[in-house]
Amino acid sequence: MSLIESVIPTCFKQTTIVPVTKSLFSGCFTFTGGKDRRSGLILTIPLCTEQTSMEELSSTLDYLLGIPSDKCKARGFTVIVDGRKSQWNIVKTVVLMLQNVIPAEVSLVCVVKPDEFWDKKVTHFCFWKEKDRLGFEVILVSANKLTRYIEPCQLTDEFGGSLVYDHIDWVNKRLVFEKFTKESSSLLDELVVINDSEKSSQLDKERPPDCNFLPSLDPETVLQTGHELLSELQQRRFNGAEGGGVAWSPMDDELLAQPQVMKLLDSLREQYTKYQEVCRQRSKRSQLEDIQTKVMQVVNWLEGPGTEQLRTQWGIGDSIRASQALQQKHEEIESQHSEWFAVYVELNQQIAALLSAGDEEDLVELKGLQQQLSDVCYRQASQLESRQNVLQSAHEFHGTAQDLSQQLDGLLGMLCADVAPADGAAIQQTLKHLEEKLKSVALVGLREKGQVLMDQMSNQTSWSYGKDVPIDNKDNVDHIQGVMEDMQLRKQRCEDMVDVRRLKMLQMVQLFKCEEDASQAVEWLGELLDALLKTHIRLGDDSQETKVLLEKHKKFVDVAQSTYDYGRQLLQATVVLCQSLRCSTRSSGDTLPRLNRVWKQFTVTTEERVHRLEMACSFHTAAEKNLNSTAQTQEACVEVEQETYEEVETVGKALLDRLTVPVIFPDGSEQYFGSPGDMASSAEHIRDKMKLVEDRKLTLPPDIEDRKGHL
Repeated sequence: MSLIESVIPTCFKQTTIVPVTKSLFSGCFTFTGGKDRRSGLILTIPLCTEQTSMEELSSTLDYLLGIPSDKCKARGFTVIVDGRKSQWNIVKTVVLMLQNVIPAEVSLVCVVKPDEFWDKKVTHFCFWKEKDRLGFEVILVSANKLTRYIEPCQLTDEFGGSLVYDHIDWVNKRLVFEKFTKESSSLLDELVVINDSEKSSQLDKERPPDCNFLPSLDPETVLQTGHELLSELQQRRFNGAEGGGVAWSPMDDELLAQPQVMKLLDSLREQYTKYQEVCRQRSKRSQLEDIQTKVMQVVNWLEGPGTEQLRTQWGIGDSIRASQALQQKHEEIESQHSEWFAVYVELNQQIAALLSAGDEEDLVELKGLQQQLSDVCYRQASQLESRQNVLQSAHEFHGTAQDLSQQLDGLLGMLCADVAPADGAAIQQTLKHLEEKLKSVALVGLREKGQVLMDQMSNQTSWSYGKDVPIDNKDNVDHIQGVMEDMQLRKQRCEDMVDVRRLKMLQMVQLFKCEEDASQAVEWLGELLDALLKTHIRLGDDSQETKVLLEKHKKFVDVAQSTYDYGRQLLQATVVLCQSLRCSTRSSGDTLPRLNRVWKQFTVTTEERVHRLEMACSFHTAAEKNLNSTAQTQEACVEVEQETYEEVETVGKALLDRLTVPVIFPDGSEQYFGSPGDMASSAEHIRDKMKLVEDRKLTLPPDIEDRKGHL
């Protein structure tokens, strides 16, 4: 604590414009700035009627005498003791105090007496007689006579002078100076200690710096106070005089104020600059330690719990739902890793900033931290990505397997269902649909996805606390291969069943074809029968034509026989196919009776036709013999006539009778050849020919007839 503060009450430090003391702040001792004729400073001691403590006065005097420089003190002081408002004993005590405190520095003491002087007391004490003992001259003078010893311009207005002086302003400014001096000196000591401690810690790497040691004052505030004080000193406005008159600066160079402030400011700036560097180093070191701590937190978590999470999640699931659950779990793991990756990004930016502005000694450590952090994060991110790729491939593999399984189930359902097509076209369409379904079940995609998945798993490794740990994927590989083999077996079974179904359907196509062709054969036989009855009615005009008709009829019968045989073969094949297919004979049970019925009708009809043609041939042959016998000898004619006449008549009548008889089928139904007109025409032709033979018989001579009868 400074001397001035020791004699100033605390209340004045808070409100400096209120005079509250009996010595300094009441103006008991003041350096007004005036000078005597020897250029010595004038010390004014205005006394009052109240009793003043000599101890307080002595302390105040000691403080004031410590302000001037030694050079200034060597010129001596002129002391003005204003006793106009005080008692004589106080004045005498003050003078004696001066003798005890500064006898060598005092050259003259002017005691200003009141208008009514202490007449009785002068006899008791005369200052001029005590000059040798006191060490300085003491004179009693009235206020208006004081200018005899001191120039008016060096006296304040209370002594009739023109010197401007504001004691309260001086005290306030002196308090500022004292406060700055105290705070700056204390702050300098603290900064020196801090800077030296930091320097020692840098030299001794093993000793940790005392980062908790901070200055008790704000250097910026102290520096600002000093600059403001120096500015006022340089402008010579210390006493606050703003009006006219001469302003005195009691802290001029002569009083060592401005040089002290400048020296303190320079020292403070120097130490503060060092302290700022210390703070910067502390901040950088703290930031570096914080980065190291966070880096190790990230590394330890990623290599510890993070890796453990991935190490325990290597399954691929046995279905698409299970793989989806694993993907969801992996997303949760990625979410936890994302938080640490965000810390990594922030740390990487901080390290990059320190690298761009860091010291050489920190570069190696920072780069090592950055490299370690990057290696661990990139390795972990790579494992996360690899795991995500495996799960995605597993999801695609299980999805493909599920689709194939559904396709095979659908195909198997079609193969197990009974086939009841309506016709061969429906069978062909069903067979085509089956083959398309089988072709759509392609295992190539499943095998490719399975191979990709196994390749990805084979490339996986787990990183646990800086070491590669192999992953046992045998169960996963066995599962993948098992799924592919199962799908291959299921498809092979379906292919075999499709082959069987194809054979069965082809047999059914043949069955329908045979049934259709057999029905067609029945229709053909019916058409042949109808043609035989309706168009095969001519018997020929002569024997030659009848023979030709017989030959044609035989060929016609051969065609019908071939058609019947073809139908029989088709029906036999139908029976065999039905037995092979284990199904009923379907429509073949109706086709065979129809075929046999038509064939029997055709056989009866063709036999009737052959019989009529043969009778017609016999008739024409006999008639022609009879009619062509003119060129022969008489004996020959007799023989011919006898042989043919009866034959012509007998065969002709039988033939005519035959033409009137219908064809009777085995079922009892009847059918005539041709129309009645056609039959009448054929009968008319036979009668005409019989009449010719009859006429020929009438033309024979009687003796021939008698001869015939004789014969």
